[in-house]
Amino acid sequence: MASFRYMKRTLDSVIERRLRSSGAVLIIGPKGCGKSTTGSQIAKNEVRLQDPENSDIVFTAKTNPSAVLRGEPPLLIDEWQIVPSIWDAVRSEVDRRKDMGQFILTGSSVPQDDGLRHSGVGRIAEIRMRTMSLCESGDSSGSVSLRDLFGGKPAADCRSKHKLEDIAFLTVRGGWPRSIGMDPEYAGDAAENYYNGTIGIDVFRVDGKKKDSGAVDRLMRSYSRNISAMASMKTIIDDVRTYEQAVSASTVENYTDALKRLYIIEDVPAWGPSIRSRETIRRTPKRHLADPSLAAASLKLGPERLMNDMNTFGLFFESLCVRDMRVYSQLLDGTVYHYHDGNDAEVDLIVQLRDGRWGAAEAKIGASGIESGVSNLLKLKSIAESSGYAPPSFMIILTATGYVSDLGNGVAVVPIGCLGP
Repeated sequence: MASFRYMKRTLDSVIERRLRSSGAVLIIGPKGCGKSTTGSQIAKNEVRLQDPENSDIVFTAKTNPSAVLRGEPPLLIDEWQIVPSIWDAVRSEVDRRKDMGQFILTGSSVPQDDGLRHSGVGRIAEIRMRTMSLCESGDSSGSVSLRDLFGGKPAADCRSKHKLEDIAFLTVRGGWPRSIGMDPEYAGDAAENYYNGTIGIDVFRVDGKKKDSGAVDRLMRSYSRNISAMASMKTIIDDVRTYEQAVSASTVENYTDALKRLYIIEDVPAWGPSIRSRETIRRTPKRHLADPSLAAASLKLGPERLMNDMNTFGLFFESLCVRDMRVYSQLLDGTVYHYHDGNDAEVDLIVQLRDGRWGAAEAKIGASGIESGVSNLLKLKSIAESSGYAPPSFMIILTATGYVSDLGNGVAVVPIGCLGP
């Protein structure tokens, strides 16, 4: 049997830094993205509540939660939401010890009684983990650093090793750690198995409410068909009700909330800087799932089918870029948005840092889209400058293949297989 080799995550250093400034950290994210494995690399002791062999620990945690918090810190408490009372016990213990880096909590869902617990502000720092970026999985060289782009450095020379069919495969495979290095023939099965488990089991457990699995499946397929689009909630509700009018709008909204509680849905919010009047900014988020492979699984898309529909492939590619940019921007404490105003000026990705710096990127799967991407970026730059807003730190076109190139107008072309943190 091959020995386990931990694949370093971009979030590792973020977690270690937060442990120096907080009594505990909470790592949230979809099941299977690597939270427990990453936490165990840092922790000195572990309590795994989901392990069926640990039923006695679960019982103890429910009856006397402080009893499971002993041991050399940091102590990992895996899937803490199984015993929600652990939260207040950790909060109280942090107060008692008055020291940093005591606990690492992981959770794949928001517990049912969320909102009834005491706040962890000042004691428990929340960190969101996503599926693996291409750089983390070894599928990007990382030669072009997002940090360097924000620092004003030109994009480093790089040629992507990928062909278009490789990007199609990586999109369908997804960034699930268990899929990395798997035989390509079976790698897509992991995302499909995860998808089936989500709509068949997890979505029912998250809030204890009965659900129509067919309606949940239609909801996921609607999200997948509208991936990277500003679809209204009404559009999604109408999609679900097309086949079953008995499903109410409120039911669809409840199902959507359940998927958000599982960290499956993660929409991209609209960017709203003070560069245009509030009324002209379209506030509708772009629809995204935790990983583009989930959208592929819901629509039964393999790499070949994706290659045969380039319009759909382009939207899925944008979702892949969003996932990677979200991972890379966490090191800089950045947030990913999209921009679309009332005059139809639009840009796929805006990354904004807490200090106000921002950068813009367009996702274009092929060379034919570069010209329109450049036009969109320069238009947004002009809008910002004419409104007295700071200019972008960078403007890039993210492509599926090819070379890094400077277009000479402040815009660079960067293949996604060259981008890194």
